[in-house]
Amino acid sequence: MTGDEFVIRLSRDQALVLSDWLDRMMGTAAFDSLVNEDRAVWSPMYVISGNLETTLPEIFMPDYGERLHAARERLLDTLGDVGRPPVEAE
Repeated sequence: MTGDEFVIRLSRDQALVLSDWLDRMMGTAAFDSLVNEDRAVWSPMYVISGNLETTLPEIFMPDYGERLHAARERLLDTLGDVGRPPVEAE
């Protein structure tokens, strides 16, 4: 690694879920519009997406859906209430 590179470490579950999410989101009007607010962001988005896509053999396995679901469940177990909508008081 040179001084101009940056390394991000993800667990396999994180990488699998992020790869799937990027695959589903990139190319949608909402996502593209958001990224187009700062077009330079496309550069790292393509690098991250491409690296995930080429290093995760799970995305080509016949049981990909089950693996993805299991990875999501494990990640959700670690999040607690993060990202949940607030409970409205009655």
